[in-house]
Amino acid sequence: MRRLTSLLVVFFLPLAAARAQQPRFDIVIANGRVIDPESGIDATRFVGVRDGKIVAISATPISGQTNIDAKGFVVAPGFIDLHAHGQDDENYRVFALDGVTTALELEVGTGDVPAFYRRREGKALINYGASVGHIRARMAVMKDPSAGLLPTGPGGHQVATDAQIADMKQRIATGLAAGALGVGMGLQYTPAATRYEVLEMFRAAAKYHAPVFVHVRSFGTREPGSSVESFLEVIGAGAITGTPVHIVHLNSMSLESTPKTLALLQDARDRGIDVTTEAYPYIAGMTEIGSALLDQYVGAPDSVMQRIMLVSTGARLTRSTFDTERKKGGSVILFLNTPEMEAMAITSPLTAIASDGLLEHGKGHPRTAGTEARVLGHYVRETKQLTLMDAIRKMTLMPAQRLEQLAPAFRNKGRIKVGADADITVFDPAVVADRSTYQQPALPSVGFKYVLVNGVPVVMDGAVRDNAFPGRGLRAPIH
Repeated sequence: MRRLTSLLVVFFLPLAAARAQQPRFDIVIANGRVIDPESGIDATRFVGVRDGKIVAISATPISGQTNIDAKGFVVAPGFIDLHAHGQDDENYRVFALDGVTTALELEVGTGDVPAFYRRREGKALINYGASVGHIRARMAVMKDPSAGLLPTGPGGHQVATDAQIADMKQRIATGLAAGALGVGMGLQYTPAATRYEVLEMFRAAAKYHAPVFVHVRSFGTREPGSSVESFLEVIGAGAITGTPVHIVHLNSMSLESTPKTLALLQDARDRGIDVTTEAYPYIAGMTEIGSALLDQYVGAPDSVMQRIMLVSTGARLTRSTFDTERKKGGSVILFLNTPEMEAMAITSPLTAIASDGLLEHGKGHPRTAGTEARVLGHYVRETKQLTLMDAIRKMTLMPAQRLEQLAPAFRNKGRIKVGADADITVFDPAVVADRSTYQQPALPSVGFKYVLVNGVPVVMDGAVRDNAFPGRGLRAPIH
């Protein structure tokens, strides 16, 4: 019996020792400056990842099967982009090189929620998701001929009957039941949508406690049709129905009225209205030239047309070329804002950061590739208008909090904490910068050394890994 016991000890001791020597973690990010806006931590830590989750945050060294030395780098939650029209591999790659681990199509949304998720399952570099779109519903109901993102015919310009409004409302409800992350609206692209129609779409969202992500009706200072009036319309609809409201790209919808719209939002929030907003750090926007937004430029003088640039060629438009190019279609850049108003929007504590990004075959707006890096490089390091903690909060925790009441999956996004999904961005704060320009919009940012999505490295040593598809579809509960 003693001999058997001795043999068992001899057998199990080496086995126990071998197990003790095995790494407890798949990946350890070591020696990095961990910044987590929710807990307020800003300290050197070791982050252990196992099975796609953060399972340890240690002040003392730990080791894993793979060890990433992050000394001198910031370790932050993966960035969440609430406004990303680019939903394919071309866009996901430049998003990842800008620290983005989740890109969501929430303004325009989709007309077929299950199909949106099905097309990307197992094929996405980063996480993805979508709202159900009022624009898409309107285009379908009105039989708009556009093959693009936005309506060019009756989808934008025809007033809906009560029966058509009911049809749109049912399509919205179907999408929400299928797990859409909210309702997308673009009222400047559907100017024929009446205030009653808007209110009915908000009522559809309210039944699911779903937020409405809305591009408001107009911008400017002249009444009727001012930025302030447009903000009042959707905040009022939210207050009447109890629907959470998220106003997209406050910067481009406010322009010189930015101080007024920010004050309006603060007043609404102070009175308990659930309204949030976002901004991107550029003075120019982008849209489709055939959309209703460009109707206001028909017949404008050359001095106004010079603010519009063709994405395809970089040429500025004139009164004579505008009509010709509009018949052809395509995208244009609109130079309408000022650096002062841009900065006011970006640095406000009310605004999250979202890119409104879209590239097609390398053409588009520099915000697609450079939004997060520009905030970190320009607004944090160079001008010091934002602290690093505040900038990271705008790109992580604020977007997650906007969505987590409807979609509980976001409670584990936008944080560095035990139990959170291992969506992690590691960057060099001394060099992080955007390189994309209006002439070369697809140039990726620099300074992002490592990016993990669900515990899988998709960026290593500043380069995107090929054939890595750990991105998951994020959606609300399916009813």
